[in-house]
Amino acid sequence: MDTNSGAFLIIGILVVVLLIGAMKSRGEWIVNFLLRGVLGMMSVYFLNLFLGDIMPGMGVGYNPITFLTTGILGFPGVAMLYGINFYMIL
Repeated sequence: MDTNSGAFLIIGILVVVLLIGAMKSRGEWIVNFLLRGVLGMMSVYFLNLFLGDIMPGMGVGYNPITFLTTGILGFPGVAMLYGINFYMIL
């Protein structure tokens, strides 16, 4: 084995290790996004039940935009959705 092929072998192994690390973090990000989205939609559901009796018309709809907002932002996204809805009622 000459010097060039040894260097290419080491670089190839390093690239494979970096790709494995990138795939692991991507999978973790997807799982976190899905968990935040599902928990956010559950929060919207229970807040709609609670606020439906107190303030009619304050409910937030269930749609893909709501899921994306709660999935990306988490519980602050839920608060933002209700804040926007409250602002629209004023």
